[in-house]
Amino acid sequence: MFDLLEHDHVQELHVCHQADCQLNAFIAIHSTRLGPALGGCRFMPYRHAGAALRDAIRLARGMSYKAALAGVPQGGGKSVILRPEGHFDGARLFREFGRFIDALGGRYITAIDAGTTAREMDWIAEETTHVTSTSDAGNPSAYTALGVYKGILAAVEHRFGLADLAGLRVLVQGLGNVGMRLAQYLHQAGAKLLVCDIDTTRVHQARSCFGAQVVHPDRLFEETCDIFAPCGLGGVINHRHLPEMSCAIVAGSANNQLEDADCGRWLHDEGILYAPDYVINAGGLIYASLTHSGSGISDIEFRVHQLGETLRSIFQLSEEGGLPTSEVSDALAEEKLCEATRKAA
Repeated sequence: MFDLLEHDHVQELHVCHQADCQLNAFIAIHSTRLGPALGGCRFMPYRHAGAALRDAIRLARGMSYKAALAGVPQGGGKSVILRPEGHFDGARLFREFGRFIDALGGRYITAIDAGTTAREMDWIAEETTHVTSTSDAGNPSAYTALGVYKGILAAVEHRFGLADLAGLRVLVQGLGNVGMRLAQYLHQAGAKLLVCDIDTTRVHQARSCFGAQVVHPDRLFEETCDIFAPCGLGGVINHRHLPEMSCAIVAGSANNQLEDADCGRWLHDEGILYAPDYVINAGGLIYASLTHSGSGISDIEFRVHQLGETLRSIFQLSEEGGLPTSEVSDALAEEKLCEATRKAA
């Protein structure tokens, strides 16, 4: 466990076990150098606790980097709750988790993530103020999708020298709240849309609303496209599938898209432009952070639109230095965190 914490430079790990309400959870706090750690609460079944722990630790690091490059006053954290098997009392479980968050004294602020909605955040909010994405605060997924769309435009401009998406083949993998909204943006921009999801209802919706071509999950990496947009869970860019990839750009909303750093180098060496996930998908964090602090929608939208400019800078630095975009963005984020440490000293 300590090796995992050291690998991703995570400051704190908090473990919550309440057998009477079936609550088993981890909160990983990577950094509070820029402000209280903010990161979503993931609620999913896991094969074992170790897998959930690894998820929390790696995602927390990504949230620190995301906040640093998005310019919001937050540190990085993530919570993972292992979804119980069989029947459980959701309201009781999440209220108990809210008490656990409250005991941290504001070092960690939670929000929605995979497996959670405003309903769960409302239960948490009954026990703590250190929560956003409640029914009153609103869902950040629309702003995540907007940021990804702006990031795709920046990637297309850099890679193809084009100002729009007309006629480009874009494959969206994962049609959740973000993926479906992104598909709408892409359709309106004139892209030739391809979609892939295990949820047949959402697939049929995308085909009906956007005229999307459906790709079976087993054939995901066999499909030729200009842009691959992973919008599901992490690890989709891995050593097993890298040789099969046939695209010019990878740009999507999923967290932790790269299985490891070598995958980022492989994409770079193959001439595939990668939009670092924690940069392009930061729209939701911007919304959650700024609504929690009371900022207005105009400020939020301006910050989300700026994500495209941040990516343009990363692409340019990558080209000039001959380095993978993943390594460039990591270095920029670390530089901002180090700068915050020097100012605090």
